[in-house]
Amino acid sequence: MSIHEDDGNSTSQQSRGQNRRGFLRNAALAGAGAAALSTAGSMPAFAAESTKAGKSGTWRPNPTSLQFTLAVMPDTQYLAWGSQDSINMEPLEETFRYVINNSGGGGDNIVFLAGLGDITQDGDPTSFEAVGKAFKVLDNHDVAYSVLAGNHDVTGDDSRGDSAYLRTLGPQRFKRAKSFAGSDPSGYNTAHIFQAAGRSWLLLALDWRTTDAGLAWANDMIKAHPKMPVIVTTHELVDSTYGDNVFPYESGDPENNAVLTSYGQRLWDKLIKDNDQIFLTLNGHFWPNGRMTKKNVHGNDVHMHITNYQNRFMGGGAMLRLYHFDLARNTIDVETKNPWILAQDPAARSPLAQEHSRITGPVDNFSMPINFGERFASFIPLPVRPSRPASKMLVKGTLAYWRFDGGGADGTPVTSAQTIRDLSGRGNDLTLVTVPGAAADALTWSADHHPDQPGHGSLKFVGGRNPVHGAYLTTGPNAPLNIETFNSGYTIEAFVMMPLDWNSGNNGNASILSRRGSAKDAGKQGKNTNPNEPLAQLNITNNGREVQWNHYPLNTTYPTTNWSHGLVELRWWHIAVVNDGRLSKLYVDSSPVAGNPSRVSIGVTSLGLEWLLGAHENDGKVDVVFHGNVGDIRIVNRALHFKDFMTAK
Repeated sequence: MSIHEDDGNSTSQQSRGQNRRGFLRNAALAGAGAAALSTAGSMPAFAAESTKAGKSGTWRPNPTSLQFTLAVMPDTQYLAWGSQDSINMEPLEETFRYVINNSGGGGDNIVFLAGLGDITQDGDPTSFEAVGKAFKVLDNHDVAYSVLAGNHDVTGDDSRGDSAYLRTLGPQRFKRAKSFAGSDPSGYNTAHIFQAAGRSWLLLALDWRTTDAGLAWANDMIKAHPKMPVIVTTHELVDSTYGDNVFPYESGDPENNAVLTSYGQRLWDKLIKDNDQIFLTLNGHFWPNGRMTKKNVHGNDVHMHITNYQNRFMGGGAMLRLYHFDLARNTIDVETKNPWILAQDPAARSPLAQEHSRITGPVDNFSMPINFGERFASFIPLPVRPSRPASKMLVKGTLAYWRFDGGGADGTPVTSAQTIRDLSGRGNDLTLVTVPGAAADALTWSADHHPDQPGHGSLKFVGGRNPVHGAYLTTGPNAPLNIETFNSGYTIEAFVMMPLDWNSGNNGNASILSRRGSAKDAGKQGKNTNPNEPLAQLNITNNGREVQWNHYPLNTTYPTTNWSHGLVELRWWHIAVVNDGRLSKLYVDSSPVAGNPSRVSIGVTSLGLEWLLGAHENDGKVDVVFHGNVGDIRIVNRALHFKDFMTAK
């Protein structure tokens, strides 16, 4: 159904005013929101699609991968117009083969195919006979899919009774489908459950005009599956505000260019707004394409999208909208492509086919950052890993282990009367050093912590330079760690988070952990040597918040430096430095970084001086104090595998 048509069933057109800026934010089932913003613009490396025309592989989606794809097929009506003897199922069948061939293995991990209605132009039995045969491509491969009726497939609401649609694509079609979860008594509203990212997802396929009885069934279906994220598909819900300027979308906001229709408002009021599990709705019917975001009564975002290509070449040619869910990056990347055209020999494609193999406009190809963990928290509470006893962290060779979950109430200052014990029992206890004039809250106890941190607490440093201010901790003058040279290797781990007000000028190059004693006093010289810098320093640099492990080994007179990528604020990071007796490797979140040199670096030079936690020295004087939170720190005298880090499950 296009915006240019009016067959008596369509709702009145909403006013199409200036577009409004939508929300679209954040993703963290396995991460944090700020990280999602930094990665949302980059598409994941999904494998190249299969384009072998006429050949079907095996339906084999991976139900546990954090990357999966929901395929969406809008109005295909112009391919099935039986009353006009105009039926062409080849594009539809090729799209189905694409879904099968890209359902795992080397494909996009397509886990489900959702239709949006108007499968036929006329609802004629001959049209549905052809459509029914085409859908056998999916049935014969046990593909998880849904269909629903559009206004060109049926008339009236879901109380209409028998129809060619119901006889062809009604609930009986799915009786053997593992993903089919049931239908309402009318048969026009169905529920489907697919497996992805290690959990179950509920998709409701609602009729073009669902009655109150149908909506009551939908509400009951959601209540019966209280821990499942829900996607609502229907033929009409939101309409575009672009008006009749179908091409080339020269004006308006592509992130908020849709509005609820009067029928869509009814669905919102009676189904969507009160059910926090509904996070995404998809509909066809109108063009041009568009999307909007609206907050439900719980204050959470519901993303509502129109997708329809019937006005394009070959009536869209069974175009697919692919929603690439990436729960590692906390983003949904959306792209639009035509499998039927992609399966053709590029040299043999017509000019319009070449143009329509992919649709790349701002409403057809975009990314949606969503904090899945936070968005689903009301019905899937984020798992909280319990605190682990310190004794469990004392692996063989542990030289020092500090944690900060028992020193004081959240927000209270660390005092000079307090000693932070080395839980390894080796006597490397820490005491407070306060820069003169520092505020009382320059170093405080905090309940904040990394979700995989053994101790459920941290220290909050409020430090900086120009002038130097803050408070930090130091080992005692006789601590065994002071003389340790790590000849056989080492592993140093720390949990860190930077606040939003961190800036390179005031906070750059501050150390999480450093070893006192200058390079010149240790007789170090040569390339990259700074004579005034400490003998070992684990810093957040002023160069894009990168982690730096800079140390002077025993076997050279000049330093070895490991560099990470930039780290975002307001996210907890696990940092580890591992030396196997020869090479030093820096890890961020158990992942080795690019800036790990191949230079042989044996041990760490010592002058027998103290270690500083949260401060950096220059020429023997503290020149900057750390700004941010520091959680558990562990130092071991051997190389640990990343599977043995403190974050290990």
